[in-house]
Amino acid sequence: MSVEKDIRYIRSCSALSASSVKPVIAAKEPFPVDLIAEKRYAWCACGHSQKQPFCDGTHKKSAPEMSPLRFIAEESKKAWLCGCKYTKNPPYCDGTHKEDFVQKTDLHFQPQK
Repeated sequence: MSVEKDIRYIRSCSALSASSVKPVIAAKEPFPVDLIAEKRYAWCACGHSQKQPFCDGTHKKSAPEMSPLRFIAEESKKAWLCGCKYTKNPPYCDGTHKEDFVQKTDLHFQPQK
């Protein structure tokens, strides 16, 4: 799926905070999610949430310099949300999880599904 096509599915979103802190790799693959039109979402950008790919507020303690990406889905659709947290098209997967630096990383916890 192209970047342009994915971007139009977000009606509005908050900017990710500009931080030198790197996210924790939460998963080595994307999360399939059925987005619902007009629903608000908060995609975990720090990687610490136990409710991946969504924020559970853990960043407030584990990564206070980071914030989730809040967005409203423009239409209902199946989406692949980034699990490695290094996508260049947040919150959507762009294939970065296939890179060696992601695949060779040890995961510190298993997020709840």
